[in-house]
Amino acid sequence: MAKADYYETLGVDRKADEAALKSAFRKKAMGCHPDRHPGDADAERKFKELNEAYQILSDPQKRAAYDRFGHGAFENGGGGGGFSGFGGGAGGFSDIFEDIFGEMMGGGRARRNPSGRERGGDLRYNMEISLEEAYQGKTAQIRVPTTIACETCSGSGAKAGTNPTSCAMCGGSGRVRQASGFFSVERTCPSCNGLGQTIKDPCPKCSGQGRTRQERSLSVNIPSGIEDGTRIRIANEGEAGLRGGPNGDLYIFLSVKPHDIFQRDGADLYCKVPVAMATAALGGAFEVSTLDGMKTRVKVDAGTQNGRQLRLKGKGMPVMRQHQMGDLYIQVEVETPQNLTRRQRELLEEFDSLSSKENSPESSGFFHRFKDFFGLAGD
Repeated sequence: MAKADYYETLGVDRKADEAALKSAFRKKAMGCHPDRHPGDADAERKFKELNEAYQILSDPQKRAAYDRFGHGAFENGGGGGGFSGFGGGAGGFSDIFEDIFGEMMGGGRARRNPSGRERGGDLRYNMEISLEEAYQGKTAQIRVPTTIACETCSGSGAKAGTNPTSCAMCGGSGRVRQASGFFSVERTCPSCNGLGQTIKDPCPKCSGQGRTRQERSLSVNIPSGIEDGTRIRIANEGEAGLRGGPNGDLYIFLSVKPHDIFQRDGADLYCKVPVAMATAALGGAFEVSTLDGMKTRVKVDAGTQNGRQLRLKGKGMPVMRQHQMGDLYIQVEVETPQNLTRRQRELLEEFDSLSSKENSPESSGFFHRFKDFFGLAGD
C-alpha cells in the first residue's frame, strides 16, 4: 500500500512554514496519542504516521529531499562534490510526546532515543559525474567532514582511567515518570539528559561528548548505468552517535552532467547527425562513436528525409544491475548546401529543371492540398 503524502497527513499546504507544521501536528497528535487511547491500534497507527510526517517536514534538508524525490528519498538505494548534513539525532516517538505533553508538566525536550544513546546524524554528499562515467561505472574517492568516536576515551566521554556511572535519578534507564492526576507522564531524565549515565571527569579531548570532528576519506562504488538523481545510501558512515551511540548513514545524491552530443532518456540515448544533401538523396554511410569507445558505421538509404530516426540496437546505456542495454537513436538532419560555386549552382539549376513531382512528392502534395483548401486549384 502506497504511503500517504506527508503534507496531506498533517493537513497543511506544501508551502507551510515551520510554525504551521508544528501547530498542525500538535492538534492532530493530541487527538490520537496512544497514551490517551490505550489499546487502540488505529490511534497508534495514525500517531506514528503523524510523527513520521512531522519529523521529515520539520527538517529543512529532509523536507527538500522529500519535495524532490518523494518517499523514495528515504528508502534504501542509491547519488565536483558537495557535502551537507542531513539532520541528525534519534528524536522519535517519545521526544514528540514530550514536546506536546511535557509543557503541561513544566518539562523540556531532549533529543534522545529510548535506549539513551543518541544516534549520529545522517550526512549528505552531492556528487556530479559525466555521462561516460555513468556508462562505465567508477570507484570514486570522496572526503567527508564528519564526527567519529573519540580515540582518547573510546567514545565513552569519560577521562582516561575513569568510567561513566549510572545515573542515580533514573537508575540508568534515562527516563523518569511523573504522576499528575489521572496521567502518568514518562519524560527524559533531567539529570543525565536521557543517557542513563553521568560523567564526573569528562574526557578533555571531546569534552565528554565521546566524539570529535574529523574529515574522512571514503571509497564509493558508482555502478554502471546509474541515472541522474539516484541516491546511494552507505550505512553507518554518517556522524558518530553521542557517547557510543550508533552512527548515522551517509547519503550520496548523484547528478549526471549534460553531454555535448548525447541526450539520455532512461537507458536510451539520442543524438542528431548532419548529413549532406547529396548523401541523403543518393544514399551512403557515416560513422559515429558510441559511449563504449567503438565506432559504428550507419547506413543512409537513398531518399532519406530530414528528421528520419535511425536505431542502433544495444548502443545505448547499460541498465543498472541488469544484463540489458538501451538503444541509440540517431536523427538525420539533412544539410542544405551553402557557399555554392558557379558550377555547383549550374548543376543544381539543371537538376531543378529536370525534376518532377515524383522527385519531391511531399512538397508537391502539400502545395496541391494548399491550393484545394483555399480554392486556388485552377490558378
